[in-house]
Amino acid sequence: MVDSQLDTGKGLKAASQPGRSFLRSLKSQKWLWLIALPGLAIVFVFNYLPMFGVILAFKNYKPAAGIFGSQWAGFENFKYLFSTRDAWNITYNTLFLNSLFIITGTVGGILIALLVNEVRNKWLVKFYQSSMFLPYFISWVIVSYFVYSLLSYDMGMVNNLLASLGMEPVQWYNEPRLWPAILTIVNLWKGVGYGSVIYLAGIMGIDAELYEAATIDGANKLQQASGITLPLLSPLIITLTLMAIGRIFFADFGLFYNVTLDNGGLYSTTNVIDTYVFRALKFSGDIGMASAAGFYQAFVGFLLVLASNLFVKKINPERALF
Repeated sequence: MVDSQLDTGKGLKAASQPGRSFLRSLKSQKWLWLIALPGLAIVFVFNYLPMFGVILAFKNYKPAAGIFGSQWAGFENFKYLFSTRDAWNITYNTLFLNSLFIITGTVGGILIALLVNEVRNKWLVKFYQSSMFLPYFISWVIVSYFVYSLLSYDMGMVNNLLASLGMEPVQWYNEPRLWPAILTIVNLWKGVGYGSVIYLAGIMGIDAELYEAATIDGANKLQQASGITLPLLSPLIITLTLMAIGRIFFADFGLFYNVTLDNGGLYSTTNVIDTYVFRALKFSGDIGMASAAGFYQAFVGFLLVLASNLFVKKINPERALF
């Protein structure tokens, strides 16, 4: 009884002195902190230090006056941004297309992981994994040439195939309504291999005895996938989905700028927040409005993460991120 009270007292004392506890941990685990130092420095420089630039969204920035010398503009940059139709267009395009990417990427990654897991030849597994993972390392500039060679009006392979079938060629780069599907396919081709590797690692961590017991009970592969694999993968799926939702307002600039060839005729369905900010800086030089768009992008993405995590917590608290 006395020992438990002493332990409780020590715990309360340690909790009331978090600074000393941290210093004690820093001293006892100094080599681990030293190993983590380069990573912490990178995160600080590239993730936390740029947050200082948020104040540009609330200033009438003049390069000659500098950040501190420029006058405060309040919410004028946000008013200008949302007074135009562009704000709602780029918001819709960003949300809609990234939602398509999340859904197709998740389904495609899980499906490919399930199929590769059934391959028993180790050499074939390595070949399939390397073949699917290779596009992830190809630059979007190179991918844009691949897409152009397929969709070019005069020399594209798709139009040549349509002509051989007696059909009229399509001016793909003048048809904005077709590009949500095109971009989804291109994004899936490039990124599904990376996602499948993560899900495959999760599948390989599942106890093989569960599948043996299911086989003895007469369950086929589809029943094993639906009854064992997917339920046990659900924490991983939810975690990756929540992380993707946190980035749903951050579009892949290379995909939307290079693959579309920055074609103005496609802006109605392919112009997203990232490309809009880039063009705002490139053509108008309005750093304040571009910063306001970037701040809006980050803030709404943060709110979406909180809302998604709260939704998951209400359904199953154990699956939530925090």
